Amino acid sequence: MLRMLKKTIGVCLIGIGIGILLVLLLPLTGWLFTIGAALTILGLIWLAS
Repeated sequence: MLRMLKKTIGVCLIGIGIGILLVLLLPLTGWLFTIGAALTILGLIWLAS
């Protein structure tokens, strides 16, 4: 159960990060791009561990 929850949170973080990157690349503000990239990377790390 805990393993499934961990994977779910990781996938959600990746989805939120990619969503931020896709939506906010239109105005291309630096700090929003950084948040999106960080969330995507955090989700990938979460899934890998």
